Amino acid sequence: MADIYAYITHKGGVADDSALELVTAAKKIDAAAAVTAIVTGSGAELDAVANAVAASYAKVIKVNHDALAYPNAEVIRKLLVNILPADAIVLVPNDTFGMDLGPGLSIKLDSTFVADVVDIEGVDGGLLKVIRQEYSGMVSTHVTADISGGAVINLRPGAFAPDESKSAGGSVEDKSADCGDLTAKRIFLEVVEAEVGDVDITKSDVLVSVGRGIEDEENIEIAQELADAMGAVVSCSRPIVDAKWLEKSRQVGTSGQTVKPKVYMACGISGSFQHLGGIKGSPFIVAINKNVKAPIFQVADVGIEADILEFLPELTEAIKEL
Repeated sequence: MADIYAYITHKGGVADDSALELVTAAKKIDAAAAVTAIVTGSGAELDAVANAVAASYAKVIKVNHDALAYPNAEVIRKLLVNILPADAIVLVPNDTFGMDLGPGLSIKLDSTFVADVVDIEGVDGGLLKVIRQEYSGMVSTHVTADISGGAVINLRPGAFAPDESKSAGGSVEDKSADCGDLTAKRIFLEVVEAEVGDVDITKSDVLVSVGRGIEDEENIEIAQELADAMGAVVSCSRPIVDAKWLEKSRQVGTSGQTVKPKVYMACGISGSFQHLGGIKGSPFIVAINKNVKAPIFQVADVGIEADILEFLPELTEAIKEL
């Protein structure tokens, strides 16, 4: 089988949680594979990331270049084509950046591309069997892909359990001299930080998050009463912000805030990958939804089939009694 590589995203000198999830995914493709991590960037913090990642990967390739200071997919595609073998299997998180990087990279490498993979069933005769989700997670699709000539596989963040063993003791190889031409038409201008509202949901250990199931703006008070009883904070999915029932700073998801609570209560939230992409750190997830087929139940530690408008007030009263 071809060599397996994992592209590692990072920020502020810390690798993203998906770095450990890609280890698990790689082992599902080939349990005996010596997986190589690729870490790109600019500056001293790159060394910290590369050294930390080496605990989980057999080998780490780091590339330090001014053009890589911001993760520009156009630039990184050029770089990866220069340093990867033609038949490489490349694992990429299916986040906002990964969705920009993956498809074009597969074209440049002339290899197979599979997007938003939630599980890997294994390899049989050069054919990779994976599971994807369609129709907002309501349908699981079993896909067979020919990876004999290489592949770029985008993996949904949070779908694979992180490999916490950190026993690889890998080496770090500097390939900064092999960058090649990294000019691009797309130019990074600046990072615009999300506005911080009256409450910073990224700092809360417990979140009571509401979605379409709340039905009406006035019903958000039901979730707020539960949050008050629990010492939690109310957050939401995108439809609630689009309806202007809560401010943007309370939105969890790829187009909102990234949160790392200890407990996450998903109330009337279906569980699209865009929403789940904003939840990091493997919190204890409690899902409450009257649709038993809602995708959120597939990632929840506890699932409750109920109408949140009836269930939340009862839960609030029970907590107050305690």
